[in-house]
Amino acid sequence: MCGIAGLILKSTGDIGKNLVRMLDGCQHRGPDSTGFAMYHVGCGAALVCRIYLGCPGDSLDAFNALEKVLSIITEHGGQVLRKTFIREHLRIELHYVGDVKALCYAIENGAGVEILSMGHNLEIVKGVGTAVEVDAEYGLNTFRGTHGIGHVRLATESVVDVSRAHPFWAYGFNDVAIVHNGQITNYFKMKRRLMKRGFQFRTDNDSELIAVYLADKLNDGRTLDEVLEESVHELDGTFSFLVSTRDAIGFAKDVLAAKPMVVLERDGLVAIASEEVSLQRLFPGKSLSTFEPFPGTCKTWHISTRVTRV
Repeated sequence: MCGIAGLILKSTGDIGKNLVRMLDGCQHRGPDSTGFAMYHVGCGAALVCRIYLGCPGDSLDAFNALEKVLSIITEHGGQVLRKTFIREHLRIELHYVGDVKALCYAIENGAGVEILSMGHNLEIVKGVGTAVEVDAEYGLNTFRGTHGIGHVRLATESVVDVSRAHPFWAYGFNDVAIVHNGQITNYFKMKRRLMKRGFQFRTDNDSELIAVYLADKLNDGRTLDEVLEESVHELDGTFSFLVSTRDAIGFAKDVLAAKPMVVLERDGLVAIASEEVSLQRLFPGKSLSTFEPFPGTCKTWHISTRVTRV
């Protein structure tokens, strides 16, 4: 079943706290794992890399992995500015001007770790458990930013672990992430095409494909609106998904519209979720004017063009 949520604010605000509220509201749709892709104003020219170690940050395995990661970054001409262990995650700020995809492939293949995200603005945090539990572990309620997307997962086709939890970063592309509710039936065909072009995949989750597929098109110079319009016709299956970039959030729904989605546009804020109960968590007790997107449609909201009406 799964549940998705997205939020874009008028100005920098409590993205983490509000996404926790929204996902807690629809946790019944996916009790297995929860994840967040959040965007802040950035660290100047630095890239922020979130790495899942699979072991506690104070363990010998974690420190050995760190040494390997740092060595690979240096070999590729990068400079580590700051590093922090956060439970089983490693957060690194680095200066790097080369091919991000090449660096990420080298880190994962050489250090045996999993990169959850890399970008100037994007940070992905996800874990097994509920939104409240993941928040308690990683302090998401303190994260301030401009926009973000989140996901609660009910595992139907693959195991429950951090690797297969959403959001999925568009592996090798800065600041692009997706959350997805549904199934892509031409997944294997599209995945083989991308793999023949040198793209790597870490899981058997069809949602990972959507992220790379969209980012690849964006990298060719298409706009987010154009890419989403193409996705409605090129992806087969029943799906509702959200994609986030450095300065925007967009959605796409398949032509059958079997997977639910509700949108709220209010006073410079845009919130999207699988169910209205998630939107009510932002405005308890208030009457909300929402709409459900039509089948086979897509739409984007950019930081510079957010709605200003009530």
